[in-house]
Amino acid sequence: MTWVVVLVVAVGVERLAEMAVSRRNTAWSMARGGREYGAGHYPVMVALHVGLLAGIVIEVAVRRPEPTPALVVPMLVLVAGAQALRWWCIAVLGPQWNTRVIVVPGLPRVTRGPYRFLAHPNYVAVVVEGLALPLACSAWVTAVLFTVANSALLAVRIRTEERAMALLGGAATGGVVGEQVHP
Repeated sequence: MTWVVVLVVAVGVERLAEMAVSRRNTAWSMARGGREYGAGHYPVMVALHVGLLAGIVIEVAVRRPEPTPALVVPMLVLVAGAQALRWWCIAVLGPQWNTRVIVVPGLPRVTRGPYRFLAHPNYVAVVVEGLALPLACSAWVTAVLFTVANSALLAVRIRTEERAMALLGGAATGGVVGEQVHP
């Protein structure tokens, strides 16, 4: 159980670092005429991601599953890969990245880094981490619940981002823990 708590706290600290970057970048976007879309579902997204971390600890404390060694290492590798992809997205988007959907009119679409290959690479990171992190801890119930809820949230987020881009014709910043919207 101790290593699970340490892992979850480490991911939580990483999330706090993301939030600090997001707050700074939100101010940058708003100072340049940015407009936020989908603010109503933002608290749901935050609750879902906090619920992922809390759910892992609660499930492990209640169910006391035995870690599956053949699963722990590959899942931790996937978690590390998801973190690397997320921070690559953050680095490539620079001040345009944040956890909200904000459109800054006139900014060009970013087409370098992972955005050369995928329209929403950060969502890949979120999906992989949302499945791999709980599975690394043998918290399969949390993995399933988060994945189902996150699928519904991503459907709303992507639709919101695409509509926002179409309305203003600018580069959107934000997304599920940081994503750029492309027209």
